[in-house]
Amino acid sequence: MPLDNVDFMQSTEVVSPLTKLYEWEKDHPDRHYMTQPTNEGNRTYNWKQTAELVRKVAAKIRTYEYAPGTRIAILSKNTAEWIITDLAIMMAGHVSVPIFSTAGKDTINYVLEHAECPMLFVGKLDSYDSINASNTSDLVTVSFPYDGYDANVSWDEFTELAPMPESPERDMNDIMTIIYTSGSTGQPKGVVHTFNTIGWAAQNSRHALDVDHNDRIVSYLPLAHITERVLVEIASLYSGMTLYFVKNLESFNQDVKDCVPTLFISVPRLWTKFQMGVLAKIPQRKLGFLLKIPVLGKKVAAKVRGELGLGDARLWASGSAPLAPATIKWFSRIGIDISEGWGMTENCAYGTSSVPFRHDKIGCIGKAYEGVDIRISNEGEIQVKSPCNMIGYYKEPEKTKEVFTADGYLKTGDKGVIDNEGYVKITGRLKDIFKTAKGKYVTPAPIEAKIMENPIVEQVCVTGTNLPQPIALLVLSEEASKHQKNQITESLTDTLESINATLESHQRLDRIVVFREEWSIDNNLLTPTLKVKRHVIEERFLDTIQAKHSDKVVWS
Repeated sequence: MPLDNVDFMQSTEVVSPLTKLYEWEKDHPDRHYMTQPTNEGNRTYNWKQTAELVRKVAAKIRTYEYAPGTRIAILSKNTAEWIITDLAIMMAGHVSVPIFSTAGKDTINYVLEHAECPMLFVGKLDSYDSINASNTSDLVTVSFPYDGYDANVSWDEFTELAPMPESPERDMNDIMTIIYTSGSTGQPKGVVHTFNTIGWAAQNSRHALDVDHNDRIVSYLPLAHITERVLVEIASLYSGMTLYFVKNLESFNQDVKDCVPTLFISVPRLWTKFQMGVLAKIPQRKLGFLLKIPVLGKKVAAKVRGELGLGDARLWASGSAPLAPATIKWFSRIGIDISEGWGMTENCAYGTSSVPFRHDKIGCIGKAYEGVDIRISNEGEIQVKSPCNMIGYYKEPEKTKEVFTADGYLKTGDKGVIDNEGYVKITGRLKDIFKTAKGKYVTPAPIEAKIMENPIVEQVCVTGTNLPQPIALLVLSEEASKHQKNQITESLTDTLESINATLESHQRLDRIVVFREEWSIDNNLLTPTLKVKRHVIEERFLDTIQAKHSDKVVWS
């Protein structure tokens, strides 16, 4: 897309999320906005009730008389109170700092100290060990209305004041939020976004995806992450779509069914789990046979979609990491066409989209959204320029300078190519490329994608720095539990041989190493958005990686 179009889009008026909140409050006060499951049943909020709570929380925040633009943190899984608090922080004239609910105490302490937060809201967490061990004694802590954390101030106490009567606006150039990236190495960086950068992405996503108040979505991916924040929370204020939250992991499927979403966004690992859940009830051979029968096949596909809670969905999406083409094709056979998209914290997760879905473009991350300009550098790096690019890293001008080109493009670190229709395909990460002992460079992402096409594989990391040949480290999926060890070994050996036949000699895998322990957020091998922490894995399992084996499949 030519840059003059980017300039035109940048001049298009963008209004703040607060402006939209005031509009819904005035024009549609009784329209349903949020549903929050609790142990006592569902709590529902219309626009009037939402705005009233936002005004109460904002009024209470103002009693602390913080300087304008003070950073206020939120540590919680997704809840209605998360949304209410975020809007209240905006209304009170401050900056929200979300923290991943899975963050350890060191990350929590770092973010609170780096952002200089005097106040912290704490909500639903799977474990309160990290926050209880964190340095919060000098902070005002406020608890959402859920058991588990002993805060200075309860939610009831915090919402006892009369609602703020005025409807303050914010300058669109004000900082709205600082989002700390989860990162695979080192301390997280604080990505700074203004009302204009986030508002532009959310406002345009509403039009690009044709979303309105008739749409429903389940908000379960972390609100501390840019995708859920922009394309779900903030976009809901521009579109008026209804938000549903999840009570807990056990109730997830029922919560989705209660919502009957029209839009559904997930990540590769969860899509794979959904697939395995279906196959646990109906074997692949039987499912494949039934789907081929003209009339019955459509009924079977509809029943499967209904059991997943996706019977009314019109748009399915996946992001965060590549989804195996074989998985996309599998879902397409049951009437779920998953459109992949791409974006970063640094560009409001608003880069490319594969909507509308096209079978011939499976494996691509789509085309640039209108107003977004994407180019490929001489080194093969994807670079992006748009009005929703961040204004910088908080307190880190040198790192900010490093990530932008002289003409204002964001250097994404992703390698890719663009076809003659403008569809982008990621071919790897610049920093993930490694050199073997033979001095040859290997790009792991395409090899990993091929391995993931085997349904018994759930997680994979191809590595090989200073090894004669690369190797693949992997964790098995639930599907593998149905098979004997020798069957798994045979399947992985076939996968290894099949993939190696397509690779150049220096790329061919020497072996596959199977790990019995799952890679998770808890053991620090996955980021909060379920991406593999490649460098952590390479460091932790160095002895296993460097060990010599004659077998092609090794069990660790």
